Amino acid sequence: MNPRPCAQFDFSKVLRAGDVVTWLQGTGEPAGLTRQLVTQRAELPRVTIFVGISASDTLLPAHADHFDFKALNGAGNNRRLAAAGVLDIVPAHVSKVPGLIRARALKVDVMLVRVRPHPKPGFYSVGVMADFARAMVGAARCVIGELDERMPVTSQDALIPCDAVHHLTTADCDEWLMPDGEPAPIDIQVAQQVASVIPDRATIQIGIGSLPVAVCQALMSHRELGVHSGVICDGIVDLIEKGVITNAHKGLDAGRTVTGGLFGGRRLMDWANGNALLDMRSSDHTHSPLVMAQLNNFYSVNSAIEVDLTGQLNSEIAAGRYLGAVGGQADFVRGAVASTGGRSIMALPSTTPDLKHSRIVVSLEGRPVTTTRAD
Repeated sequence: MNPRPCAQFDFSKVLRAGDVVTWLQGTGEPAGLTRQLVTQRAELPRVTIFVGISASDTLLPAHADHFDFKALNGAGNNRRLAAAGVLDIVPAHVSKVPGLIRARALKVDVMLVRVRPHPKPGFYSVGVMADFARAMVGAARCVIGELDERMPVTSQDALIPCDAVHHLTTADCDEWLMPDGEPAPIDIQVAQQVASVIPDRATIQIGIGSLPVAVCQALMSHRELGVHSGVICDGIVDLIEKGVITNAHKGLDAGRTVTGGLFGGRRLMDWANGNALLDMRSSDHTHSPLVMAQLNNFYSVNSAIEVDLTGQLNSEIAAGRYLGAVGGQADFVRGAVASTGGRSIMALPSTTPDLKHSRIVVSLEGRPVTTTRAD
């Protein structure tokens, strides 16, 4: 029997000392539940919070009084936790994360998740983030759902059985959206260089941030592109509606936009809702080099903090602070190279925003090598 939704949840009923509590990253955060967890923390046993990219202002360094923090990256609002020295970074390739969770190498005890009933009987849709969803739900001792009808109904790996959710609450907080921002002039210039390298009928992968937004804008005159990406932004919808993206020549998942997450605003969510031409897939599909090798002309577009003269890339640390991630960069680099006609593109401004430091350096000098020169 499915649980009845309630407005508030008492975390003391399910949390045990040493538990790892997690939720889906970015737009997948169930903000009502996470706010309640933070508010109740003084009455709870000490637990670890494990997150991906955080787009919200839920977690603060001051919350380390009762929580330990672990994350897959130092991006987004994780940066303030990293700057305060209270964040433990797990440097894992995104393609491997579901397997690490299933093997308990990345422990998950309690999962908080946004859900919406799916037309398929007996299933909820987790809507906006499918990347680690099934692995987390399968590994968790307790799954607490936040019923949110604002979320798009999506399918494939975004589906979880209703009976996998042990407790259910109703959404009582604003949802976290990530609408595209306005790219800076330098991003527009770099994006034009990127677009000049990508041919018509290519299958593309882009990330998040102002540079990927600019890349979408720079691709408006292209023809018959496909999409296979870890996340997509609002700009992808513009390309689809302009007829630039058709997904007709991908060679795999033809006719369908494939992604693991929706990192955008209301426009992207409305487009995704019930869209039969959208596939939401786990990261062991979206980030698998074996899958990407089956795509035609796969062009991955990623960025970095700095690159040295041998071609080594640091996408993690700047000025001694952890700002980025291992993430899916190496996965996509290797997948693009394995694709027939494919190519890996690394796009970054040549200097820091203040124009005082070059991002093209002689040597990384002990800073992390996120992507090797051999790639």
